[in-house]
Amino acid sequence: MEHINRIPILTIHSNNEISQNEIPFFRGAIISKVPAEVTLFHNHLDAGFRYRYPLIQYKRIGGKAAIVCLGEGTDAIGQFFANADFDLQIGNRQEHFEIVDIDAQRVIIQPWQSEFRYTLRKWLPLNQDNYAHYQIIEGVATKAMFLQKILVGNILSMCTGLGIHLEEKISCEVTSLSDMRIYKYKGVRMAGFDLEFKTNISIPDYIGLGKGVSLGYGMVHKIRITNDKQ
Repeated sequence: MEHINRIPILTIHSNNEISQNEIPFFRGAIISKVPAEVTLFHNHLDAGFRYRYPLIQYKRIGGKAAIVCLGEGTDAIGQFFANADFDLQIGNRQEHFEIVDIDAQRVIIQPWQSEFRYTLRKWLPLNQDNYAHYQIIEGVATKAMFLQKILVGNILSMCTGLGIHLEEKISCEVTSLSDMRIYKYKGVRMAGFDLEFKTNISIPDYIGLGKGVSLGYGMVHKIRITNDKQ
């Protein structure tokens, strides 16, 4: 029988308005409410950084603060709820974290015969080395192909981080690409993009790809085709 990768995912929506620049403060406020040894909230170990795909991701969804928990992260978030203190210091202001919805699912992340279309917002694909290479590439199509290979790598990294081992080949095509924008991530200026892509991998809404996913960068959303015919 074919193995199906069903991954638990918990999306916590709040009524607290937040800007993209405030997400690091939101993340820090949540981390301050849980024991330091619960590393999934911050990905730091005594010996340094935990270089794995983040299983607790802090987001801005519809202008409001949100948390996306994946796999083991869905169990770890219980440490925050057990504290029962939802008064958060976000930058210079204090807010009561007002939860309006908790969406719990078990999602399937795997290749299919068909393709799915997604948007990807504030995607940070480039490190110092490949940014220099990207800058000297000529032609929009060639640049898109370069980014496409990075995106496939990001999808594979996500799957590996969730314990999903793919035997089938990933198909992926960037279908729409914005101009490059500069974002400040951890004090460093980084190139980012908004884009649309299609792939044969099913990816849940709000999950992150690329750098900075724990701070809301690289957020995926499925493009749903509506039929307007009556």
